[in-house]
Amino acid sequence: MSSLIKSAKLARFCLRTNPVLATAIRHHWNEDYKPGLYPRTEEERLKAAERYGLHPSEYKPYQNDGMGYGDYPELPNISGDSKDPFYPWDNPELKRNFNEPLHAEFDLMREDRYNVSAQLRYPMWMQWLQFLGVMFGTFAVYAILENFKMFHPLTPRQYPGDGKVHYTFEPEE
Repeated sequence: MSSLIKSAKLARFCLRTNPVLATAIRHHWNEDYKPGLYPRTEEERLKAAERYGLHPSEYKPYQNDGMGYGDYPELPNISGDSKDPFYPWDNPELKRNFNEPLHAEFDLMREDRYNVSAQLRYPMWMQWLQFLGVMFGTFAVYAILENFKMFHPLTPRQYPGDGKVHYTFEPEE
């Protein structure tokens, strides 16, 4: 127990003397990750493109619709599954290179998440038709057969010498 208290005191001391560490632990991000204001002039646009490491012709910010993306670049929707697995990525686990900007929805488009570029085997209307057909079919079978109760046919249990007491819990005299 004392080692637990000592480690808690040490952690408190480290966090008190290093506020950057406390911010990184508590918030998992720092002020540099926050996008800037939406670029209104060409000069601001060029500065934002340089900040994200994009060529000015490639840089296009999200629309200023109040969602809070600011000057963050609107990148194409390419999932991790659609990227080349044999390319020598700097970070092969996430299939991205050093200093490459992340998509705003990166947490949804990794390899272990939703694939936005997948070609569906069946069109969406057919998938909905199959789903609703199964659900309504199951409900129809339930509704029709609800009045016909099913049970296992059983006969009464048979004991040797019906009505005769074979054992008792009363002490013998």
